Amino acid sequence: MTGSTRARDALDGLDDIDWASHEHAYGSAADVPGLLRALYRPADADDAAATLSMNVHHQGGWVSSAAVAALPFLVRAAVDPAVASPVRIELVDLVASIAAEGNRVAPRWIAPGWAEAWDRAVPDLLPLLHDPEPGVRRATVGALGEAHGRADATLAALWTLHARETVPEVLGAIVAEAGALAVHADREREPTLARLRGLTAPDAGPGERLRAVAALWAADDPGAAEGDLARVVGEVLAGGDLGGYRVARAVALLGGDPAEREGHVARLLGHPAAPTRREALEAAAGELSRRRSAVPALLPAVADLLDDPEPDNRLFAARVLGMCGTAALPWADRLAAMTDDEGEPHLPAQDHALWALSRTGDPRCAAPLARRLGGERLGFSYLSVHSCGWWTHELSLSETLGPLAAHAEVLLPPLRATLGGAGTLEERRALCQVLEAWGPAAAPAIPELLATLETDGAVWALDALAAIGPEAAAAVDPARLRALLDAPPGDQPFAPRSLALAYGRLTGDLEPALALQLPQLREPYGLKPSLFGELGADGAPYVGGLRELLHQYDTGWQPLRAGEALWRITGRAKEVVPALVAAIEPYARGGVTRAVIETVRLLGAIGPAASPAVPVLRAFLDADERPVEHGSWRSVPEDDELCAAARAALHAVSEGC
Repeated sequence: MTGSTRARDALDGLDDIDWASHEHAYGSAADVPGLLRALYRPADADDAAATLSMNVHHQGGWVSSAAVAALPFLVRAAVDPAVASPVRIELVDLVASIAAEGNRVAPRWIAPGWAEAWDRAVPDLLPLLHDPEPGVRRATVGALGEAHGRADATLAALWTLHARETVPEVLGAIVAEAGALAVHADREREPTLARLRGLTAPDAGPGERLRAVAALWAADDPGAAEGDLARVVGEVLAGGDLGGYRVARAVALLGGDPAEREGHVARLLGHPAAPTRREALEAAAGELSRRRSAVPALLPAVADLLDDPEPDNRLFAARVLGMCGTAALPWADRLAAMTDDEGEPHLPAQDHALWALSRTGDPRCAAPLARRLGGERLGFSYLSVHSCGWWTHELSLSETLGPLAAHAEVLLPPLRATLGGAGTLEERRALCQVLEAWGPAAAPAIPELLATLETDGAVWALDALAAIGPEAAAAVDPARLRALLDAPPGDQPFAPRSLALAYGRLTGDLEPALALQLPQLREPYGLKPSLFGELGADGAPYVGGLRELLHQYDTGWQPLRAGEALWRITGRAKEVVPALVAAIEPYARGGVTRAVIETVRLLGAIGPAASPAVPVLRAFLDADERPVEHGSWRSVPEDDELCAAARAALHAVSEGC
């Protein structure tokens, strides 16, 4: 059979589908048949597969009707040897991603017909377990791991492959998927659990043992005692050779003994292999993001790696120290020594050491940061990145300089010069955000901020002027500000509301902000922070609506914003404190958000009348497991913010008792 004939057969029925009636992440699926045809044209196949992944799956969260319609054609292309192996791997990975969403998301996010289409597709994928390309076999194992409805047949096929497979990556994938599938199996469940238990034995390889433990956890094996599984993991970790298994994942398999996890991580931080030390640093960061007690247990061993021969390990160690803020003060001298070429030749490591030094509050950070602002290489990003995990991306300039108002005298001259010469919106925005964070200390930069009002950075410049306060208010031309309200910068849909609020704070005229705010008052995110509270007694006409909003949502920003406005207008703390306390109580067990931290700050501002909040405030402070989200660079700083706000609130409450 020729390639063109095979492609024609694989695309049989494609034109019988009304693709325009289906949707994907970018709207109509009318482009899907052309992309499916392109999979059979070698020059176009790579781009077509990538576009299909972006359109049909995108970032997940649902199973689109286009995915249901396209699934048979994706599988046919994946099993066709005429399609290049890299493209086939991408297609199988796409199928696996869609199937995973079909198993994960709520039924309302799954297009009709998906379950039936996936059930029909699974047998067609099984031949790929015999594909000569290991990458195809590995991807197929991952896709079949989502075949919950055919778990028994799939497990039998996977173990058949396991008996003859020689490629470690494929073997590891089989073990990993077998554990998850065993949950859904009947006749193959017990044989699978027995095989997995056998793979934990000392004569198995270290990576294989760890993967088997992870699979048994996933399978919820009643015959594997938690202590026995932890013992296997401890033996492998103690040996130092993890067989390619990542340190952080291995440590997580130990279960609930923090001291044991910390001991293994601390030891692996001194491992002779640089890649293992790097993975141990990631494991240490994870432990530190989870528990406050991990700081004294792990930070000294992390600090030892500031002298690691591997530059990226020095960078990561500095990043971990910086994450921990003032807890890194004992190593401030070493960090300070790393802020120039003589002490640290690797420039990105210099950047992270300088940021870490600033996080400790050590004043020696100011002069090097001033040199960066006035030099050729800044080393910090004008954008802020919010991502999970332990990426060592460039640090944010605004987040680095924002807390350093105490050093404004040193930092302002180069910052003003940089703002005056800024050539992009990203630069202007970041620098204005720094000045806004500094508030009155940024007053010498008023001329540069006024000039920035004439650029696309006007919104952030006006925010900074409003934060500076009376000195800025005396310098601005109200008529110029009013003209800015009438013609806000284009392509910034948030600009009118932000400009109107800052204008009101500078001039005392809140009418433009109210005119924009009132129609959106009852929207979930419509209530602008403190706007109505700033009206004082003049806010009385809005009290009834604010009372309704106070109880519209149990948690989040709405209780905070409505409660603050009511308290500032009426002064009746007893009316709002119960709602504020109820909004933060669920987070004593974890998942603290920015709204929770700001609500704690508001309770501190309310003072003695906020005494009903004392139990939850103490719960925040007494916890060892940080009640914030774990697993990112922001975990410890956010927990530090929460603790500082809770301590301040408790102090404010006690002052009147």
